[in-house]
Amino acid sequence: MNVLIVHAHPEPRSFNGALTDTALRTLSEQGHTVVVSDLYAAGWSPVLAPGEFPGHTPGLFFNPAKEQEDAAANQSTCRAVALEQDKVRAADLVIFQFPLWWFSMPAILKGWVDRVFSRGFAYASGRKYDTGLLKGKRAMLSLTTGTADTLYAPNGIDGDLHHILWPIHNGILAYTGFTVLPPFAAWMPAQVSSEQRQSYLDQYADRLLQLDDLEPLFFHPKTDYDENQQLKPGVVARSGVQWNPQANQSFEAAASQFKDR
Repeated sequence: MNVLIVHAHPEPRSFNGALTDTALRTLSEQGHTVVVSDLYAAGWSPVLAPGEFPGHTPGLFFNPAKEQEDAAANQSTCRAVALEQDKVRAADLVIFQFPLWWFSMPAILKGWVDRVFSRGFAYASGRKYDTGLLKGKRAMLSLTTGTADTLYAPNGIDGDLHHILWPIHNGILAYTGFTVLPPFAAWMPAQVSSEQRQSYLDQYADRLLQLDDLEPLFFHPKTDYDENQQLKPGVVARSGVQWNPQANQSFEAAASQFKDR
C-alpha cells in the first residue's frame, strides 16, 4: 500500500512529529511505502494566488476554480502543486496529521487543500461525493488537541468531535470521493504524563495495524438525495450530523441513533 502523510506542525519535536514518526515506522515495517509531506519544513505556501496560473492574464477577473480546471486540462498546474498531486495520485491512503487549532486544521494545511485538491484534479462538475475524482482512496485524520476529551463529548463545552470534524470529513474528504476512516485523537498530549503520551503512540500504532478492519464513516450516497440534494422522504439520516424531518426524524433521534452504534 502507498501511504501519504500530510504533516502540518511547525515544531519537528512536537507530539504531532512523534505521531508521524510512529506512522512512518509502523507502516514501513509492514511493507508499505510511506511518503511524508512536511508542510512547514518544505516552506509550503498556503496562498492560492493568480500568479501560479500561467494562463491567467493579470488585471482580468480571477476565477480560481476555472483557472484550476484549465490548468488541469492543459497540464499547466504549477510545479509545487503538481508534485503534491502526484503524491496524492499515487497514494492508496492519505493521513492528515495536525493539531486541532480553532476547531479546524492549521491554515497551512487548509491552504494545501485549497491548492492541491483543485477543481479538475479532486472534483469537477458532476463529480463529487461518491463520484469524486479521488474515489477508491482512503483518508484518515490524526490529530492532537489542547484540552481533554471530556470537552469534546456530546455534552462538552467544545461540542462533539464528530460534529467539529464534519466540515473536513464531509466537506473535503467525502466530497472528493475518499472513503473516510474514523479519526485518531491524542487528547492534550502537552499536559499529560510521559506514560500517557507513550500510550497514545502505542494506540496509534495499533490503529495503523488494523486499518483494514476499521469501519469507514458513513455518508449517504447520491441515491438517497432528491433533485434539491436533500435527503428523500423516508430516508433516515445516519451520518450523526444530519437529520431528516421528511422521515419524521428529529435531530435528537438522529444523534441518539448514531451514539448507540
